[in-house]
Amino acid sequence: MQDATRKRRILIVGGGTAGWLTAAYLAKHLALSERSHLEVTVLESPDIGVIGVGEGTFPTIRTTLQFLGIDERRFIRETSATFKQGIRFVDWAHAPAAGRRHQFLHPFEAPFYTEGTSLVPYWLLQDEATRPPFAQAVTLQQRVTEARRAPKRAHEAPYAGPLNYAYHFDAVRLAKVLAERARELGVRHVEATLSGVVRDAAGAIAHIETLQHGAFKADLYVDCSGFRAEMIGQAPGAAFKSVRHHLFTDRALSCKLPCDDPDAPMESCTIATAHEAGWTWEIGLNGARGIGCVYSSDHMSDERAAEILRGYVGAGHDDLVTRRIPFAAGWREKQWVKNCVAVGLSAGFLEPLESTGLVLIEAAVGMIAEMFPHGGPVEAPARRFNELMNARFENIVNFLKLHYCVSRRDEPFWCDNADLSSVPERLAEFLEQWKHRPPGRFDFMLDTETFAFFNYQYILYGMGYPTDMGAARADFTQGAEAERIFAKIRRFGDRALVDLPSHRALIQQINAQAARVAA
Repeated sequence: MQDATRKRRILIVGGGTAGWLTAAYLAKHLALSERSHLEVTVLESPDIGVIGVGEGTFPTIRTTLQFLGIDERRFIRETSATFKQGIRFVDWAHAPAAGRRHQFLHPFEAPFYTEGTSLVPYWLLQDEATRPPFAQAVTLQQRVTEARRAPKRAHEAPYAGPLNYAYHFDAVRLAKVLAERARELGVRHVEATLSGVVRDAAGAIAHIETLQHGAFKADLYVDCSGFRAEMIGQAPGAAFKSVRHHLFTDRALSCKLPCDDPDAPMESCTIATAHEAGWTWEIGLNGARGIGCVYSSDHMSDERAAEILRGYVGAGHDDLVTRRIPFAAGWREKQWVKNCVAVGLSAGFLEPLESTGLVLIEAAVGMIAEMFPHGGPVEAPARRFNELMNARFENIVNFLKLHYCVSRRDEPFWCDNADLSSVPERLAEFLEQWKHRPPGRFDFMLDTETFAFFNYQYILYGMGYPTDMGAARADFTQGAEAERIFAKIRRFGDRALVDLPSHRALIQQINAQAARVAA
């Protein structure tokens, strides 16, 4: 019989976004301050800085921050955050030619839908030469984003607004905000450097050793040590599964620049610009721009990547400081082994595209919180947790690969991506089906998906994928109703451009409000 007075201890090794988000979420979910028999400790090395491969998020972050009780205005001010309404893809469908460049938006807002009438088939049946871009036709968010308008107004409720949104933020500052909130919720913080992991005969962690404070013992150890994977890396059965044969990029060269004009219109989307062997991100923060060149070392040298980054940044930055970040696309098929569970980069990483890194942290933490065994074997949920996280990683690989394999660029990197042998089998099957019908909700199981069927639609039809609905034209008899809805979306877009403030104006308003509250 278990001793009711015995503490149940959770030890999180590593700070940063993964460690502190895990700590704050568990503390909140488990009502730590009300339960003296539970203890959550973050062990953070004073010598290791925060790694921020990307500084963009997915809309789920709003629910997470709200659950943690972090004020949205304070979050925006203290992390130099801006709003993100989606991703603008430039030059992905084909390389620039004769001064022509292709671009499309992947917005966060779902396509407008009324009961019984999906607009997608009716858009596909329109004349390709005259129809508007897919995202512009089915949602007003493209027009709002192009006009550099915000997704909400200053008086609207925190974490809510007429349009779906996420954020761009400074990763180091976010970690500080999360750490402060975690400590408020009762999390213990210890600065110490991990020096050893001692396992018992069964492979579970008996205790860990630190340079400064000796041994630490816990019931559950959470590895948030990043790519170092200091605890899960040596766990039995936690081998790394590479998906390099599907996703070729393995390096990023990043930099951060101050904004040249503090009053210039501010983008409210991430910009992803394709190049000969990968792509370049641009993220607008409040007062800075984060830029990074993502590339495949099999298709491009480090020197060439530096040339591309400098060309993108432009003249006048001779003192540009860059940081090279190598990464391996893949994950640990067993992320929860015995009494150790990995969260964040220690569990796996695919690539910066579509900001999936933080989404995977949110998914893992949510499951750990709900599955946490207050009594009995701490590894009881491991099998189910591993099944769900494996499925989520595999599904994200399909979505990311979609961006590359339907491109019509002809450089070796892009041709290799279009080679059917590099396309996951499930995605290849779907692409065959989607030649004759659009992606639909029954294609995906929501509990293991990060992206919905309409996210696939935005990428496919933004890239010009040819779904031929001609044979079914006679089956779609609601053409007049569809045209009425298309016109309604245009009217809503006209109104939004009048009602919504500029993105920069809203950020300035929010920061001023937060400053007054803090004063």
